[in-house]
Amino acid sequence: MNERAAVVVYGATGHTGRFVLAELRGRGLTAVASGRDAERLAALAAEWPGVAVRPAAVDDPDALDRALAGAAAVINCAGPFAVTAGPLVEAALRAGIPYLDVAAEIEANAAMFADHAQAARAAGVPVVPAMAFYGGLGDLLVTAAMGDWTAADTVDVAYGLSDWHPTEGTRAAGRVSHERRGGRRVRYADGALRYHDDAVRQAQWDFPEPLGRRAVVAEFTMADVVTVPSHLAVPEVRTHMAVEAARDLAGADTPAPEAVDGLGRSAQTFVVDVRVRAGGVERRATARGQDIYAVTAPLVVEAVQRVLAGRTRTTGVASAGAMFGAAEFLRALAPHVTVDLPA
Repeated sequence: MNERAAVVVYGATGHTGRFVLAELRGRGLTAVASGRDAERLAALAAEWPGVAVRPAAVDDPDALDRALAGAAAVINCAGPFAVTAGPLVEAALRAGIPYLDVAAEIEANAAMFADHAQAARAAGVPVVPAMAFYGGLGDLLVTAAMGDWTAADTVDVAYGLSDWHPTEGTRAAGRVSHERRGGRRVRYADGALRYHDDAVRQAQWDFPEPLGRRAVVAEFTMADVVTVPSHLAVPEVRTHMAVEAARDLAGADTPAPEAVDGLGRSAQTFVVDVRVRAGGVERRATARGQDIYAVTAPLVVEAVQRVLAGRTRTTGVASAGAMFGAAEFLRALAPHVTVDLPA
C-alpha cells in the first residue's frame, strides 16, 4: 500500500470515523487510520485488512507529525474538537497538507477561523472546518440558495430529523460546549455570535412534503452560524431543530444509533430546509437523506477529493460554501443526499 498518497483519518475508530474510512476505501482512496487509542486501532486493522494504523495522542506533536508523514491530507473525526482541532491543524500545516474536520462545535469552528486563518493562508494549505452534516451541508445549501446574491437580510436553517440517537462523541462534545458557555445559549445576530439566557422557545416550521408542518425548537443553534457568515454578508443566521430530535438529544437514556442496513446506517431520516431572504424576496433550498452521521462521510470525502484534485475556489481556512461550487457539489452527493435547489 502506498501510504504516501493516503488520507489520514484521525478518530477512525469512532462512529463517524468508521463511516469516513469506509467511504474513502469505497472510492478507491488509500486511508490510514489514526487516533488516540492504540488498542482500538489494532482491532480496527484486524477487522479491515490493508488499513495501516498510526496511533498518536493530540498532546504529542512528534507523534502527530509521524502520523501525518507523507500523507496527502488529514480528516479529523475525533471530538471534542475543542481538544483535537488545534493540535491537528497545526500538525497538518507543519506537514503542508490539507486539513478537514467534521466538527459541529460552534466555538471550535469559530476558533479555527480566528486562530489559524493567517497561518493556513501563508502556507497555501486548504483548511475546511465543519465539513459535515452540521455546518457544511447547511452552508452549501445557503450558498446555493443565494446564487447571484452578494448579501441577504436573514438566513434560516431548519432541521427536520425524525429522531436523534446521539453517539458518545456527540454527548462529549455537547458537554464541552455547555461548559465553555457557562450553560448559556448562543445565537448569531447583528453580525456577531451572542450568548444569552433567553428561555427555550418553540415555533412551527412548514417543511416540504411529506414532512409538512412540524414543531421546532427555535434558535437551536448549530455550526451554520459560524460557517455561513464566514463568507456571506448575512447579519442574522438562525437554525431550528425538530422538537422530537431535540428531546432525544436531551434525554440521558436515549440509546446510541443502531444499524438497520448493510451500510451501517440507522433508520433516522432528515430534511434540511433553508430559507434565505433579501429585500422581501425569499429563496429556498432543501436536502433529504438518511442518518446524519453516515451522510457526513460522503460530504467530507467528496470535499477531500476535490481539494486533492485542485477543484477549490480559495485556500487557507474556508467553509464548504466558500471552498467549493455549492450547487454542483450538492448534486454530486447523490444518491446519499437528494437536493432541491432554486433554478
